[in-house]
Amino acid sequence: MKSAPSSIVDVRRLEPRFRHAHIFSTFAALDVGSAIELVNDHDPRPLYAQFQSQWPDRFAWNYLEQGPWVWRVAITKVPAFDAHASGGCCGGCGGA
Repeated sequence: MKSAPSSIVDVRRLEPRFRHAHIFSTFAALDVGSAIELVNDHDPRPLYAQFQSQWPDRFAWNYLEQGPWVWRVAITKVPAFDAHASGGCCGGCGGA
């Protein structure tokens, strides 16, 4: 799912200790289907792992530019996967 970014989040001028909190709060405020365009001065791969931990299967990550001086990533909020509604439930949870 690709979407035009709702906002550009350029964190290059922010102190590193504030970057991830700013990115997460901006992403959390997005509607499903909306995206942010992250602009960074290094590959934000560690951030991807944090997104996987915090919002598993709730985002799409698409590199738009990959260095060497600027990295741009479109991060789109996607709907939560509902195994029961999709008929993909394995039944291991008792159908709960």
